[in-house]
Amino acid sequence: MKKLLLLFTALLITLGCKNEKSEIDLDEDQLQTDSTDTVEEMEFKVLDSRFIDNDELWVPFESDLSEFSGEVYEEVKALVFEKSIPQIQQSIEEGKLTYEELALFYLSRIKEYDRNNELSLNSVIALNPDLLQEARKKDEQRGNITDRHPIYGIPVLLKDNINTTGIPTTAGAVALENNNTEDAFIVERLKENGAIILGKANLSEWAYFFCGECPSGYSAVGGQTLNPYGRKIHDTGGSSSGSGVAVAANLAPVAVGSETSGSILSPSSQNSIVGLKPTIGLLSRGGIVPISSTLDTPGPMTRSVIDNAILLSAMTGMDTKDPASEEAGKNVNNFYSRLKDTDLKGKRFGAIKSLMEDTLYIRAVNDLKNAGAEIVEYEAEEINLPNFIRLLNLDMKKDLPEYFRNYGGEIEFENVQDVVDYNSEDTLARAPYGQALFLGIIKDSATAQEFAAIKDTLKRNGTRFFEKPMKEHDLDAVLSINNYHAGFAAVAKYPAITVPMGYTSNNAPKGLTFIGKPFTEQQLLQWAYAFEQTTNRRKTPENYNE
Repeated sequence: MKKLLLLFTALLITLGCKNEKSEIDLDEDQLQTDSTDTVEEMEFKVLDSRFIDNDELWVPFESDLSEFSGEVYEEVKALVFEKSIPQIQQSIEEGKLTYEELALFYLSRIKEYDRNNELSLNSVIALNPDLLQEARKKDEQRGNITDRHPIYGIPVLLKDNINTTGIPTTAGAVALENNNTEDAFIVERLKENGAIILGKANLSEWAYFFCGECPSGYSAVGGQTLNPYGRKIHDTGGSSSGSGVAVAANLAPVAVGSETSGSILSPSSQNSIVGLKPTIGLLSRGGIVPISSTLDTPGPMTRSVIDNAILLSAMTGMDTKDPASEEAGKNVNNFYSRLKDTDLKGKRFGAIKSLMEDTLYIRAVNDLKNAGAEIVEYEAEEINLPNFIRLLNLDMKKDLPEYFRNYGGEIEFENVQDVVDYNSEDTLARAPYGQALFLGIIKDSATAQEFAAIKDTLKRNGTRFFEKPMKEHDLDAVLSINNYHAGFAAVAKYPAITVPMGYTSNNAPKGLTFIGKPFTEQQLLQWAYAFEQTTNRRKTPENYNE
């Protein structure tokens, strides 16, 4: 019974709320993993994609992969597998590795593990056909560039709601199969800093604001993403499912996700990686298929905190077309160079008493204490987030048409109704789990005053949930689990970072989540780094070590 509650809870809280509920409307007991649960396989209506031609996907790489021998793969693996970006760059500096070999390594692993076999994860929707040519160019130019960003030459996987030149941006939806666009602003920044785009990651379709009853990680275009720590057993989390899974299984060095409420924190913690949900405005949302212009933000998903800081810094910059991005110019720094500039001594973190029944959380809290942090246990105030679902409805109703007009490719859709009508022509292929949330968007409406009041109440309530205990107890941050309090962080516009803190007896990963005040990303990264270095809890999924 508890397993069913957990699955239902995951579907409810990935976006902070569904059916007018958020995580705080559920008993905290329902949010705890009972290590005595019997492990059962999940059942899915659809597993494999009907829209990805696997043979066509690999045509651009066949010749080069045929020459990338098993012996060379093993040599490269020793330098790359589970390694951080600085470690990879060190091997390249020493002449032991090239960016072309790095790209071939990840292509080899995607081909081996991602589709059409008993270990398949369905985490990648598309590959950059020019990947190897771009990697060779990075190798040729490396010596001529003296001030290289650490992201230089590193393949980056993008969630497939982020516009990318040369690769359709589908949001997992058949309706957007031919949505060929220019680069999103953050993709422009990545390329300016020397990153190479590896491809696009699968996701919960339309960023998990589409079907209502579908499992996280499912999209019509990409099929069902599966968790490498328990394939068909553990939930992938959503909506940045493919980003989390691919990084966890070493199919990509780093990935970019997006979050409205929990969509980075959930798959990061569920797949034992580091995920940062930045303050809204630190990173541009321009060119990203939206849910909510009020709450949306992209963010980095990586295996280590230092890689998270590097990827974050490579995407920052002020986008004049995104009003929320105006704050970015005031908060840009390289984030990664100062990770070791602090320790945990004297830092004050709030531990929520209702979470102190979770043994992994208790251990993580004790780890922080042993590292010098001061822990204050407190009772979280019972606060509701009324009309959360309506905020998303009303935002998407206006934001999606704006995306189509300003950032979309040559597609025939203008609004949500157009997409619903298109899907209704072939629901078996295009919407096998239905499209209940899109229908809800169509039905919802509000005056400008009503909408403003909804946003104001949510912002006030979410901020109170964190601000009151932080002021009363002089806290630097609040400690949570996974995405349990993502809804509050979303509406308060507080940043959050989750770091692997261990595994249940059923091998289900969990993350310790630090939630701080707006634009405290530098401090969050520093605290997360200190915790990571002290505990080193992440382990590779065992079936994906070869």
